[in-house]
Amino acid sequence: MASQPLFKRMNDAIHANGDHMVNGATADIAITSHGSDWYWTVCALMTVSSIAFIGLSFGKPRTHRLFHYITAAITMVAAIAYFTMGSDLGETGIRPEFIRTNPKVSGTLREIFYVRYIDWVITTPLLLMDILLTAGLPWPTILYTVLIDEIMIITGLTGALVTSSYKWGYFVFGCLALFWVVWTLVWTGRKHAAAIGSDVSKTYIIVGTWTAFLWFLYPIAWGLSEGGNIISPDSEAVFYGILDIMAKPVFGALLIWGHRGIEPGRLGIHIRDYDDAPLLSQGANNTEKPTNGHNGVTDGATASGANV
Repeated sequence: MASQPLFKRMNDAIHANGDHMVNGATADIAITSHGSDWYWTVCALMTVSSIAFIGLSFGKPRTHRLFHYITAAITMVAAIAYFTMGSDLGETGIRPEFIRTNPKVSGTLREIFYVRYIDWVITTPLLLMDILLTAGLPWPTILYTVLIDEIMIITGLTGALVTSSYKWGYFVFGCLALFWVVWTLVWTGRKHAAAIGSDVSKTYIIVGTWTAFLWFLYPIAWGLSEGGNIISPDSEAVFYGILDIMAKPVFGALLIWGHRGIEPGRLGIHIRDYDDAPLLSQGANNTEKPTNGHNGVTDGATASGANV
């Protein structure tokens, strides 16, 4: 008689939480234990990445840890989202627009993980801050780009929850917002980064191009899953999971590595610590006449002024 394992491995999240919705209906197009296992795997990767990014921050002065903190926050939020999806929570059943005969996607209600969009509405602005701060972009441009990004995510969620063909209208709005964000990444941000220095430009091009490429794949995943009901929820989990791994932990590793020799002050980021020397009040003890090149005005501008 074959011996039984001392500890039997079992993922009981599907049975423990089930697919029952607030209205009492059941999503019959839903993840299986395989999909749940994958979500738990991604959760573990996000958690380990968060610990690694925080750990790496201790090798930097506190005033140089901004990018470590932002990047760790991205993977922390993602870890919680994937914990929720692995537990088969944070979802609701929506009647798909297209009823399929394929047994993997046949049914009346498809499981939609709204927690995925809660994750994105927090983490994608943080991703953009990582990238656009690297380029030294002014705050109005960063904030406006973040607003457009939020429109992209919210229209994606709204479209996923709509049962009629009107969902594709929201899909179009989301894609237009995506094009705007990508334009800022590949054009505006690239020009700003190039003006700072070759090392900053190289780091920006790597993480900016990486992000722009990956973000163009998300609408494809949406169209195959929440939009068109073509692939199974398990396949949806793998598609989105791989994209999120590449767009968050891998992105974070590339970013932190690129910033290893870049001083935040070069990017226009000036952060003071509590034990820094206090700033002198303007005009206090200022008895010396400023010289050219040290008064905030270039020599050329001073010379021009002298000729007026």
